[in-house]
Amino acid sequence: MSPSPEPAHANQFALLGQRRFAPFFWTQFLGAGNDNLFKFAFTVLVTYQLQVEWLPPELAGLVIGALFILPFLLFSATAGQLADKHDKTRVIRFVKTLEIAIMALAGWGFWVASVPVLLGCVLLMGLHSTLFGPVKFAYLPQHLNERELTGGNGMVEMGTFVAILLGNVVGGLLIAVPEVGRHWVAFACFGLALLGRVTAQFVPVSPATDPGLAINWNPVSETWRNLKLAHGQRVVFRSLLGISWMWFFGAVFLSNFPAFAKQVMGGNEQVASLLLVVFSVGIGIGSLLCEVLSRRHVEIGLVPFGAIGMSVFGIDLYLATRGHAPPGAVATVAEFLREPWHWRVMADLGLLALCAGLYSVPMYALIQLRSQPTHRARIIAANNILNALFMIASSLMAAALLKAGFTIPQIFLVTALLNAVVAAYIFLLVPEYLLRFVALIVARLMYRFKVRGDEHIPAQGAAVLVCNHVSFIDAMLLMAASPRPIRFIMDHRIFATPVLGTLFRLAKAIPVASQKEDPATYERAFAEAKRVLDDGELLCIFPEGGITRDGELQPFKAGVMKILESNPVPVVPLALHNLWGSFFSRLGGHAMTRPFRRGLWSRVGLSAGSAVPPAQVTPDVLRERVLALLAA
Repeated sequence: MSPSPEPAHANQFALLGQRRFAPFFWTQFLGAGNDNLFKFAFTVLVTYQLQVEWLPPELAGLVIGALFILPFLLFSATAGQLADKHDKTRVIRFVKTLEIAIMALAGWGFWVASVPVLLGCVLLMGLHSTLFGPVKFAYLPQHLNERELTGGNGMVEMGTFVAILLGNVVGGLLIAVPEVGRHWVAFACFGLALLGRVTAQFVPVSPATDPGLAINWNPVSETWRNLKLAHGQRVVFRSLLGISWMWFFGAVFLSNFPAFAKQVMGGNEQVASLLLVVFSVGIGIGSLLCEVLSRRHVEIGLVPFGAIGMSVFGIDLYLATRGHAPPGAVATVAEFLREPWHWRVMADLGLLALCAGLYSVPMYALIQLRSQPTHRARIIAANNILNALFMIASSLMAAALLKAGFTIPQIFLVTALLNAVVAAYIFLLVPEYLLRFVALIVARLMYRFKVRGDEHIPAQGAAVLVCNHVSFIDAMLLMAASPRPIRFIMDHRIFATPVLGTLFRLAKAIPVASQKEDPATYERAFAEAKRVLDDGELLCIFPEGGITRDGELQPFKAGVMKILESNPVPVVPLALHNLWGSFFSRLGGHAMTRPFRRGLWSRVGLSAGSAVPPAQVTPDVLRERVLALLAA
């Protein structure tokens, strides 16, 4: 089943009015809400109300979190196979039926205040979420196209964290009702499970992507096979590691909120709920911003920005709590809000969470876009396995630091510093993230960059892009405009340029020299260009042969014809507008000598034209197409 066509003038909110998305959205929303209502009510129960000697309050959140994610580690491999082999809608309905049974048992556990029964239900709800996880993320690319994928993921991420917010708030409020709170929680959990099963009935058919798959029921060997499958796609696998790290980071904060509210901030159950409200709203806003900032493409340049913010605001959260002892009496929400430094804590939590949304949504969309459709659910299952390992590791780290005498703010500080180290390592392993980040800065902060006709840049398959060459940062702007990585053929002398040369090497740009100047470099360039197109990638060439010195479009050379001899692929004409006269152009003879020559945020643009079939390509035809785009 191919993704549905994009509706005219649609945005991410318009998806809520469409059957291909809305029933699925509300089903996962209700499931996430129920998970968190149940878990948070249980956490508050053992933190504030029950005295359980073998489960002290400071470890309750960590134990409950670890139990919930254990099934992800054990059964994700099987869940991924089931989602690839069977219609995803059938799997969703089975999982929601299972939720009803689990919540019936949990209701009895709340009614009689049985901690062992409720811990068992935490494990079962973890199994429920394990089965749903691969379906959840494999469903979207089956029904949404590339231009909708970031918005769809943003909506799901926003919905998930709003559900977490509402689930935690409602769970905290209900469990705090004197004498009957546990009973109200029992009714609420069971009711949400029933409602989720009703919405699941309206999810449209999602045919199996690999119906002939033979299920391997051995979780150990299948887990290893899934990890090897994911590892076979380098960018995808390292993106999985990046997402798993985000869950490590987030688990440290989420599992410690009740204890942080009580022991550090001196607040009651409602204060713990308030902090979760702030965190969840931040995640939701960050997730929704992704589509706006990415201009409806999968924009992984947002990921480094999010990672930087996660560390900065995590460190400031620690600094905000230094030198402040909690009051002797437990504070209500009104009393909590009277303290000015508490507002700084909430701002740090909200902005940290917003940055986590910017970090995670593009990564999820990239994995969905780059994974093979027949293996997509198993790749997501591999992600869930890694997530489980990382979250268990986060629980163990937090527990070890608590045992060693660290305070909760100090644990937050350690996590924020680790985030900076891990993010830097991941981005060096996958330079595409850093390159897109730099391209985003150039396109959005240095210039006001507008793209027209970007639908002509192929979302799949090999193609050659040809563009006028106006400045030293033309390649960065083309990176910002394309939803896919581009390999550039560039004059070998540009690699000697400080900073830019390093960026182009990270981008695996292909150095080329004239055949007369350096025959070996010339031949290597075209051999590498052939490999790029053989692999189904995008290749860009600047057919003028160098950066213009007078602002005019120069004659096109025949290099593109040599490329098409071995790979007859479509050629897409591109035209960069208004870069002549900028800091990076050669106006006046030398580039990069007069900063702010055009002021800040000057308008520049890119126009893309329809592809020219390889049989119709000549240098003159391509030059005329680019001239027409420049004149438009």
